Parts: sequence; structure tokens; C-alpha cells
Amino acid sequence: MKTRIKEVFSSIQGEGPYIGYKQLFIRFCGCNLKCSYCDTDFDTKLSQEYTPQELAEIVNKNSDCHSISLTGGEPLLNESFLKAFLPLCKLPVYLETNATLPDKLIPVIEYIDIISADIKLPSCTGNNELWDLHDKFFNIAKHKNLFAKIVFNKNITDSEINSAAELGNKYNIVLVLQPQMSGIQPVIDKEFMELTLDKFLAKYKNVRLVPQVHKFLDIR
Repeated sequence: MKTRIKEVFSSIQGEGPYIGYKQLFIRFCGCNLKCSYCDTDFDTKLSQEYTPQELAEIVNKNSDCHSISLTGGEPLLNESFLKAFLPLCKLPVYLETNATLPDKLIPVIEYIDIISADIKLPSCTGNNELWDLHDKFFNIAKHKNLFAKIVFNKNITDSEINSAAELGNKYNIVLVLQPQMSGIQPVIDKEFMELTLDKFLAKYKNVRLVPQVHKFLDIR
């Protein structure tokens, strides 16, 4: 069994509540969504195929890392590979996911320690509403160390804020608001960020506003 990996590299986590932790990032190819703000290169020409054993050997040489970050793309598209690979890893597992594939989470959740789950806002992604899928995903993931990340821009609606806050309340998770970026600059001003944060806090208290710190630091 092999799967195609775009790249493997170590860096600090630049998003959410684990900012600053050194991680080994494993970037999988492919995604089931096409978000308008996505800045990931999905070209597979420079990717490489690995067996679970080959990839685990690389992971286990990086004992100075806090955890491995499964990122992409959407890692859960490779759930069969993950089921064979993750038991071989000696580091904690941090899954970055768009939280739309609940059925693919079930076979591997026992091997995952931390879940960074996106809440995809139609106003920002250009996709359809995904509230039902997010709800099903969070219901499966709720017993793990789970938080949700919400990328937003000036088009965010009060209805989206209400729906996201309801999910936060239902599953008692941290909601991390992340302003959409253009290069190293947010696409919205600080006044709008503060206004959006206040709207969330009026509905749910466990909310943080955290930009993509790795972009400010000019690191991967």
C-alpha cells in the first residue's frame, strides 16, 4: 500500500491554539473541496509515494517535534493508508481537516490525539453550506482534543455566526477565528475583526481571534 505525499517538513504550527509548537508536517495530495481562498499547491508532479513503513521511519526520526501534523489537502481521503501508518508512529498525531468526511474519521480516530477541524463558511469558501456534515463530524470527534478553525472575510453573515456558535456550544469546543489572508496581510481591517469577534462572543464565550502567525514570521 502506498499513498502520494506532497511534502514532509518540520516547522512551527502557525494556526490555532497550538501556535509555536514544532511539528513534522505531512502534506497529503488532493481535497474534496475547492475553497476560494485555498493557497495550497495541489500539483502532484513533485510529490512522492510512500508506504506506511517508509513514512513512519521518517516520522520516528523527528523526536524533537511536539507532534506530526496530517495536513493537505484533506488527509482523511487516505483513511486506509492512515489506518496502517498511524499505529507505527511514536509522536502524537495532530489532524488538520475540513471536517466534512465523518465516515472516514471513524476507522482512524483511535490513533489521533488532536483534531483541528475547519468550519467552512459559504461566504468565504464559495462552497455550499456544510453544517450537517460538520455536526456529524464533531459528534464523532468530540471525545478527542478538538477545536474548530473558522476562516472569515468581510462577507461573513450573522446567520453563519449563529450557526457556528451553536456548534461551539453543542460540543463545548474552542472556536478559532482566522482572518482570510492575502500574502502576509489580512483582507479585512482590524475594526471588522474586532466587530466579528464581538458578535461571536455575544453568542458563545470560548472564541479566540488568531491570524496565521507563520506568515508574519515568513516561515512555512
